[in-house]
Amino acid sequence: MDGFADRRELVVLTGLSGAGKQSALRTFEDLGYYAVDNLPLELVPQFAELIHGSPHITRAALVVDAREETIERFPHILKELAAKLDVRVVFLEASDEVLIRRYSETRRPHPSRTDELITASIIAERTRMAVVRNLADVVLNTSRFNVHELRAHLVSHFSKKEGPRSLSLSTISFGFRNGVPQEADMVFDVRFLPNPHFVPEFRSLTGQNPQVAEYVTSFPQTQEFLQRIKDLLLSLLPQFEKEGKSYLTIAFGCTGGQHRSVALAEYMGHFLSSAGYSARILHRDMPK
Repeated sequence: MDGFADRRELVVLTGLSGAGKQSALRTFEDLGYYAVDNLPLELVPQFAELIHGSPHITRAALVVDAREETIERFPHILKELAAKLDVRVVFLEASDEVLIRRYSETRRPHPSRTDELITASIIAERTRMAVVRNLADVVLNTSRFNVHELRAHLVSHFSKKEGPRSLSLSTISFGFRNGVPQEADMVFDVRFLPNPHFVPEFRSLTGQNPQVAEYVTSFPQTQEFLQRIKDLLLSLLPQFEKEGKSYLTIAFGCTGGQHRSVALAEYMGHFLSSAGYSARILHRDMPK
């Protein structure tokens, strides 16, 4: 088992139709997994070779389910995968009553549909998928989960605790004269702060300049504003994560988008990174 922890990780998502595999796959994609849906079973070993030899893919998630006509070959394929990758099989299921209700709500046909009622299709799929369920590392009954609760459960079990949070953040600066960024989820107007534009030595510079940034953040009102924003974000961001939000854009706007908004977008981006979030910093209107 030497070096096992360094091997690439593959999560095989499988289970019953209607149990939440698509929602689960999107969650794994948000967690940084390379996600693939319904790859033909005969191509899975080649996919494993791709992961094994790729310098860019370290974690992947793959859906294999009853749509695969040769699902009975899954135990043999799994042995091939385990020889190259750290494989975990996650089997999602739900009660018959819940599956029937979900299909009634979506009005989609069951992939294992027969000429009989949907109940017969569910029973047939359970029987067919039993060989896969018996090999699962995790069997998860999603009957009582909504989409957000399923996501939260998967994030708590599969996110890298030592790495960035699952919520990806962007801090963006902009100038109100050019309009508010359409992608902004939160907008903070910082035009109440002293403007470096009226300081001759700062006029041709931007908020990325250390002297300009120091000037902008030196005022008591700036320090109070930053502290309040930090407290607000540290309170709100975990709630966004619980509700299943994957991306959040926090915008800071000043008049021209050159000085104040730039300095504060830089400051807050670095602060959020230090708090464990994956944060990128963007400047829409800089340079002039």
